[in-house]
Amino acid sequence: MPHLAVRILTGAALTIALLPSLPAAAATGTDLRLTLTHPAPDTSSTRTVTLTCEPPGGTHPRPVRACADLARSKGRFTLPAPHTVCTLEHRPVTAAATGRWRGRPVQWSAAFPNPCVLHARTGAIFRF
Repeated sequence: MPHLAVRILTGAALTIALLPSLPAAAATGTDLRLTLTHPAPDTSSTRTVTLTCEPPGGTHPRPVRACADLARSKGRFTLPAPHTVCTLEHRPVTAAATGRWRGRPVQWSAAFPNPCVLHARTGAIFRF
C-alpha cells in the first residue's frame, strides 16, 4: 500500500509539472485557414479548407505534403520559382491564408494569373 501512495503522488507531481508546458506546446502548432477565390466578371467561387501540422490534418486533401512544403519554405506560402511551364491563360485566382504557423500569426494573400501558376508557386499548400 505505501508503494501505491508513492506512485500516485509521483504521478500527480509529474502531471502538475507538465501542465504549464502543454499550452506552450499548443501555441507552437500550425492551424491555418486556406482560401482560394476565383473572381470572374459574371460569378465568383470560393473554396476554403483547414490545415493543421504537427501532426498534419484538417480538411486539406493533402495535409502531409502541404505541411512539408510549408516546413521546407520556413512558413512562406510562395516557393522559389519552379521549372514549370504554364500557359498564358487568364483565369485569375487569389490565395489567402490566416491563422498560425508554428505559433506565429499569419495573414497572407496573393493573386495569380491562373491556377497553373498558383500551383507552381505554392506547391501542395493550395492544391485543393
